[in-house]
Amino acid sequence: MKEPEKNKVWHVNNKELYYLLKGRLGGKTTINIIDMILEKPHNRNQLSKKLNVDYKTVTYHLKIICKYKYITKDQFENSYYYRPSEKLLKNLAEYNQIKKLVENEE
Repeated sequence: MKEPEKNKVWHVNNKELYYLLKGRLGGKTTINIIDMILEKPHNRNQLSKKLNVDYKTVTYHLKIICKYKYITKDQFENSYYYRPSEKLLKNLAEYNQIKKLVENEE
C-alpha cells in the first residue's frame, strides 16, 4: 500500500501581502504593476501603456496597493508618480515568494 502524499504547506507571515497578491482575482495585475514600480517610479499613464492594461484598471490597482501602503504616491509637476514604499522594501523577500507561488499556478 502506497503512503499518502504529503500536502505542501506554505506558511505566510504577511497575510495582508498574501491577500493583496494571491487572495484577489486581480493579483497578477497587481504583481505586474508592483514589478514595474520596483524597476523605477511610474505614473498611471506609463503603467497603462507598458502593461497594455486599461487606465481605469491601473488606477483601481494603484488605489488598493496605496491603501495597504506598499507603494507611495508623489506629485511631480502635474502628475503623480508611484514608487515602492519602505513597507514593500522591508517585505521584498516575502513579496517574491508569493509572486513565485502565483506564477506557478499559471
